[in-house]
Amino acid sequence: MSKKYDAIVIGAGIIGCSIAFELAKKGLKTLNVDTLPTAGYGSTSNSCAIIRLYYSTPEGVALAYEGYSYWQEWEDYLKVKDENGMARYIEKGSIVFKTPRNKNLSMVMKHLDSFGIGYEELGPEDIQKRLPVTDTRLYAPPKRLDDPDFGRPTGEAVAGAVLVPQSGYMTDPQLSTHNVQRAAEARGAEFQFNAEVAQILKQGNHVTGITLKDGTRVDAPVVVNVAGPHSYLINRMAGVEAGMKIKTRAIKVEVCHVPAPEGFDYERDGIILSDGDIGNYSRPEVGNHILIGSEEPDCDELAYVDPDNYSKNFTDQWTTQVMRQAQRIRGLHVPNQPKGVVDLYDKTEDWIPIYDRSDLPGFYMAIGTSGNQYKNAPVVGGMMAELIEKCEGGHDHDGDPLQFPLKRTGRVCDMGCYSRLREINRDSSFSVIG
Repeated sequence: MSKKYDAIVIGAGIIGCSIAFELAKKGLKTLNVDTLPTAGYGSTSNSCAIIRLYYSTPEGVALAYEGYSYWQEWEDYLKVKDENGMARYIEKGSIVFKTPRNKNLSMVMKHLDSFGIGYEELGPEDIQKRLPVTDTRLYAPPKRLDDPDFGRPTGEAVAGAVLVPQSGYMTDPQLSTHNVQRAAEARGAEFQFNAEVAQILKQGNHVTGITLKDGTRVDAPVVVNVAGPHSYLINRMAGVEAGMKIKTRAIKVEVCHVPAPEGFDYERDGIILSDGDIGNYSRPEVGNHILIGSEEPDCDELAYVDPDNYSKNFTDQWTTQVMRQAQRIRGLHVPNQPKGVVDLYDKTEDWIPIYDRSDLPGFYMAIGTSGNQYKNAPVVGGMMAELIEKCEGGHDHDGDPLQFPLKRTGRVCDMGCYSRLREINRDSSFSVIG
C-alpha cells in the first residue's frame, strides 16, 4: 500500500528541512526521506556554520543579508521549542583579506555598499590590532608543502582587508537542523530516516512519487531533490541531468580542528578569517580551538569522488591547511594527530547553487549548496516553496524567472540567477566563498 503526500523532499539537511518547513507553512502535506538516521546527519553536521554577508555576486549578498536576521532571531522564526535545545548564533565579525584574485575586494565592497551593509577597510596594522596574533606579511600565491618557496614571505605586508562586523556562526549545525525539523513537524511535516530512494516514479511527462529501497511506494505530485552530494545521482534517476547546463558533483573536503596559540583566548578574542592570501578560511571554535578550511586556491586539486565510495581518512591536505594557517597565526602549532572532519561538498561548476524546477514537471532541485549556503537555508526554504507553488500553478519559470521578494530587507531576488539553464557565472569566486 502506498503513502500519499503533497510533496516529497529527498534529503533532511538544513536546506531540505527548511523547504519542508516553508511548504508545511503553506498547508502542504510533506515527507522528507533521508538515508541517514536523523536530520542534519550528513554534510550539514560538519558545516562550519559560518554566517557572513560577503559574496562575490549581488544575489549572494542579497540572500545572506536576508538570512542574517533569521539566525539572530532563531527561536522567534521557528516558533518551536526543541527538546534537544536550540542552536545559538554567536556574533564574531569577519576579516576578509584583499588579494589580486578577489580584485582587492572591489566588487565585494560595491555589493556591500549597495545593501547598506557596514564594513571597515583595514591596513596591516589595523589587522594586528584587531587580532594581535596575526602575521600580516604577504604569502601569496598560496602554495603546497612540496613547493620549495612554501612559508617564505613574498612581500612585507598584505594589501589590507575588510572587516565586516555582521558575521558569526551557529553553535551546532546539526542541532539547528533538528530545530527546523521540529518546527516543520509542528506544522504537520513528516520525516522518514534510514530510507534510500530507489526510483523516481513518473506517469507520462510528470513525476508521481518515489519508491524506496525496501519497496515502499510514496506518491506525490511534487518531488524536491535536496540530496546534497548525492544530488546528481538523484537527477540521473529522474532523467533530468541532460536538460541542465549547470550540473553538480561531489568533492571530498577536509576541515582541520587545532588548538589556538598558547596564551591567547581565540574562542573569546578570535574572529572569522577569509584569507585568500594563504588560501584558507577559519573561525574560532569552542574549547579555544580554531576550525580551518581551504578556499580552493589554484594549487589545490579538487578531489572529485563517488559519494558512496571514498576514503574518509585525512590526507596531506590537512597538514597543508594547518601549515598555511601557521603562516598567518603566530604561535600556531601543528598537532601530531590530525583532528577535524572529512566530508563531502555538493558543488556546481561555478560554486553557485541551483534553485530551480527541472525538465520533468513536478521535479524540483535545491542542489550544489555545499560550503556556502548553510547561512541561506531559511531564505532558500521560503524561496523554493514559492517557486513550487507558482510553477505548480502554471507559471513559466524558464521563460519568466520568478522574482522572489525578500521580506526582511525589502529586496527582490531574481531566481533566474540560480537556474539550471544559466551560463557559468564568471563573477563567482569559483571557490567555497561563492
